Amino acid sequence: MKNPTAVDWIRIIKELNEQGFATIPSYWSAMTCKKMQSLYLQEARYRSTIQMERYRFGRGQYKYFSYPLPDEVQQVREEFYPPLSVLANEWMVRLGQTVIYPAIHQDFIRHCHDAGQERPTCLILTYAEGGYNTLHQDLYGEVYFPFQVLFVLSEQGMDYEGGEFVLTEQLPRAQSRAHVIHPKQGDAIIFTTNFRPVEGSRGFYKSRLKHGVATVTKGNRSALGIIFHDAA
Repeated sequence: MKNPTAVDWIRIIKELNEQGFATIPSYWSAMTCKKMQSLYLQEARYRSTIQMERYRFGRGQYKYFSYPLPDEVQQVREEFYPPLSVLANEWMVRLGQTVIYPAIHQDFIRHCHDAGQERPTCLILTYAEGGYNTLHQDLYGEVYFPFQVLFVLSEQGMDYEGGEFVLTEQLPRAQSRAHVIHPKQGDAIIFTTNFRPVEGSRGFYKSRLKHGVATVTKGNRSALGIIFHDAA
């Protein structure tokens, strides 16, 4: 795991502003990724299991962690949140919103719980051959954080084929724009949960993004999502 102080937040903030996502290469080591994969069968760690086909979310399975979260997951939540909260507040100002995000993640979680959102939302996902995830947004209540983080735990080209991470952006009065990302094992992808501000001729407007996973054509793909807000 990289030292968070060594992360190039200047580059990350620039890319989040310009495109709504940014990647940190090899933030988690292969050993950490394997450790996270090994948690999948430890049922006591999870509050619920979702079969994606049942809800027409795609084809695969994911599990929501219970509290306490694994140390590595909690660490990312606590250490990524402060710099991202600064940008989140800047986005709210640009869009004329009155939402203010506290500087410390624990205070934000307290705000979620005060709003009745008390269930953890960090999750681990698995896809076998033919698996995919439809385009969606991870919003679990009125309170949400504008950013989330994804780690792919398996290695494309070795453990699986296909399964690219896909982001689409709905541009005003135009067709959607798509980004297809090929993350390596342990890369951290930071992306916007809902929208990003884009400057137009009449000021800033909301450009909404959705994310999903392309079809896995061979092997098995696993990933872990770190969401900063809790669910109702």
